[in-house]
Amino acid sequence: MEGLPMQGAKVFGAALVVALLATACLKTEEFPKEPHITFKSYVQSPDSSALTISFTDGDGDIGLDQGDTLAPYNPGSQWYHNFFVDQYKMVNGSWVLQQFTLPLYYRIPVITPTGQNKALQGDITVQISPQVLPPPAPGDTTRFSVRIADRALHESNTVYTGELIAH
Repeated sequence: MEGLPMQGAKVFGAALVVALLATACLKTEEFPKEPHITFKSYVQSPDSSALTISFTDGDGDIGLDQGDTLAPYNPGSQWYHNFFVDQYKMVNGSWVLQQFTLPLYYRIPVITPTGQNKALQGDITVQISPQVLPPPAPGDTTRFSVRIADRALHESNTVYTGELIAH
């Protein structure tokens, strides 16, 4: 994972296991083939922050293998990553996208279930290290947006955290 902005940022495997276990139930769930996400939580601690979304995907094609580096998943491509986080700062009453040297983008590993029913439902959490984000000044108001993409390049809806006020 050379050259990735993943210093201190990890996709929790436990959250992915929950997604797989959720698909093992006898009841067959049906969801659209495009991923759909909802914001679940954002928890800040002194040494990192955890951002969690819930998701559904009807055909279960969420995630990329480490070897998925040929087009369209090649390094430098917009599809090399499949979990996209952007930070916005409130400036004069408007949300302004913050630009960083390294974007807050991640690769969700493959979580496609085995068996006939490929529908997925679960939670995904990413850890964001404070070394990745510059510390906001006290009183600054920020928020994050999140979206994901599946292997067929279907993009999810975009969700936002609530307003986060720096102390």
